[in-house]
Amino acid sequence: MNPIIDVIIPAYNEADSIAKVISDIPKQVREIVVVNNNSTDKTVANATTAGATVLTENNRGYGNACLKGMQHIALMQPLPDIVVFLDGDYSDYPEELTTLVAPIAEDDIDFVIGARVKRLREKDAMTVPQVFGNWLATSLMRMLFGSTFTDLGPFRAIKYDKLVALNMQDKTYGWTVEMQLKVVRKKYTYLEIPVNYRNRIGVSKVSGTVKGAIFAGVKILGWIFKYSFTK
Repeated sequence: MNPIIDVIIPAYNEADSIAKVISDIPKQVREIVVVNNNSTDKTVANATTAGATVLTENNRGYGNACLKGMQHIALMQPLPDIVVFLDGDYSDYPEELTTLVAPIAEDDIDFVIGARVKRLREKDAMTVPQVFGNWLATSLMRMLFGSTFTDLGPFRAIKYDKLVALNMQDKTYGWTVEMQLKVVRKKYTYLEIPVNYRNRIGVSKVSGTVKGAIFAGVKILGWIFKYSFTK
């Protein structure tokens, strides 16, 4: 039986890219949920025209947008088997969703991350602070928790019941690392699959500004050290 798959896309001022993302998502997906996070451009109009369900979350923050999407999915019947998180900037290749969910659907893996490996990245698709931040965070996770993660990539798939059990809390940039730390803590099965990664459309809200990069780094390291002192 084919699994029911829903996609959540947080979006802040992604008018130039959001329709491309939506159109490239495989047709096996039941619903595409775009969460507008205070956009001031035509993100909402373009996402709606492209066929997505569009929600609005006025509280800024990546995690806030993801949580809003989860609230919507929780009301659907039947509930999904798999939830995929995907950015709205067209840096990932949405068509690779099929590859990402295959280990869950076929091999009963709980959680899969699309790893942005160097050999599959366009030049400059990840900034130096991003590359260093990923290396530092995943190195600390290996040393402190014995994980095997190499990336904090936002393109990820997880069983719906496992996602709910994580009781996700972070409302901003710590969302991805919180999920991975909790996956390790709960001993979920997980793996990484190398994915292609290109230069995003528009300016990154995180790595594109000094403030964003610093805040994201503080949040990520904060979650890692918080978990290192809790059982």
